[in-house]
Amino acid sequence: MAIRVLIVDDSALVRKLLTEMLSRDREIQVVGTAADPYVAREKIKQLNPDVITLDVEMPRMDGLTFLENLMRLRPMPVVMVSSLTQRGADVTLRALELGAVDFVAKPRVDIAGTLTDYADELIAKVKAAASARVSSRVVLPRPSLSQVDPARSADAVLPPVARPRVFHTTEHIIAIGASTGGTEAIRELLMALPANAPAVVISQHIPAAFSRAFAERINQCVAMSVCEAADGQYILPGHAYIAPGDRHLLVERDGARYRCRLSDGPRVNRHRPSVDVMFRSVAQNVGPNAIGVLLTGMGDDGARGLLEMMKAGAHTIAQDEATSVVWGMPGSAVRLGAAQQVLPLHRIPEELMHRARERSAGRVANG
Repeated sequence: MAIRVLIVDDSALVRKLLTEMLSRDREIQVVGTAADPYVAREKIKQLNPDVITLDVEMPRMDGLTFLENLMRLRPMPVVMVSSLTQRGADVTLRALELGAVDFVAKPRVDIAGTLTDYADELIAKVKAAASARVSSRVVLPRPSLSQVDPARSADAVLPPVARPRVFHTTEHIIAIGASTGGTEAIRELLMALPANAPAVVISQHIPAAFSRAFAERINQCVAMSVCEAADGQYILPGHAYIAPGDRHLLVERDGARYRCRLSDGPRVNRHRPSVDVMFRSVAQNVGPNAIGVLLTGMGDDGARGLLEMMKAGAHTIAQDEATSVVWGMPGSAVRLGAAQQVLPLHRIPEELMHRARERSAGRVANG
């Protein structure tokens, strides 16, 4: 049965574009459009859509107010359509807090050759949203791990090494990867970590215009110090570093310390930043002093990298299906045998601190 979609946007052009793009896929049926939330409310009752695409800024009632009411009265999967501006970033991040599954940027008709890629992204995100049960954040499909052309794998940014270096006297690093549903999962996880937690590096699939706003928003509500990573920046305990949108984040060793290294290398698994790239750099440069965590997300980016971390001696954790918005990335890691533990989101912070303390005690005991 086709996925029934209602498009809510005050722009007639955007409604037309989104309708045409989604209609390219035989598994999706656009059952209606609405120019504002009041019309949308009536069409939801009439058409019973599976997914809504919702404009952030609209007349009569803004998208956030409508979303908040919708999630309270009739929870359902929503994909936000946002402008790539500071205002758009702030509102979209708030929408994700309120329960939106994911977001896409406003389609740009002034850049030739971009609409096909945009349509592919929109279709993929609508399909992922359709299989998310919003109330419990469970996804039913379990996609298999796809084969990746080496030119589009982590090899394109950071070549593999036969035997990663092992260091026994350095600080721990927690490496976290996420995609769909990840902004809220990361916020919840970091809120539960103490100010003296090991350093955290994060690759979240997010547009360049949103990553700084995301870091600043997280920094306001957690005990750790959170920032958008800068090239060459030292990685310190009690700090979390979020990869800038459209740049890979790698961990580089500098003597007894670690630095952030940013790369403009090719997209890996169609993403930049890529979780696989970051995880590989952690496997190669941090090894057994690292803990890898793969959270909710569409696709399989990060699964191979998590396996590399495990083989390098790191402890590895995947978020469980029941607490994931989309159990694509962590599910792929589980099937690949890359996750030593599969845990609900609320149990991961405690486990991270337990593992860090355990490894620190072992390091001291071994001199």
